[in-house]
Amino acid sequence: QVQLRESGGGSVQAGGTLRLSCAASRLTYSGYCMGWFRQYPGKEREGVAAIYTGDNSTAYDDSVQGRFTISQDKDNAKGTLYLQMNSLKPEDTAMYYCAADPRPAQWCGSWSWKYGYWGQGTQVTVSS
Repeated sequence: QVQLRESGGGSVQAGGTLRLSCAASRLTYSGYCMGWFRQYPGKEREGVAAIYTGDNSTAYDDSVQGRFTISQDKDNAKGTLYLQMNSLKPEDTAMYYCAADPRPAQWCGSWSWKYGYWGQGTQVTVSS
């Protein structure tokens, strides 16, 4: 069972930066789609960024393209997923979740399927 634990959320003013981390363990397959999602109150979770651990190919939602950067450092069965968030906007305020799933790389660019493993979430608040 993959385990995921996010950290790094907090409060920041518009234009500021935050870096989210997600400690991952029990990654027993050679490649995983790993992603960051966010959820607004009363809304469904939406995909923000995804990366395939096998080749570091990435995908971003249009709303964060050019402002957010996803990266990872999987080493055997452990690793950390990161989300560097720059030029933050009030509309980025949400609960952020990391997720993982042992699917091939071609799945990572789509938000239409549900990842199998999720962290507990970390709150990001951006004030204007």
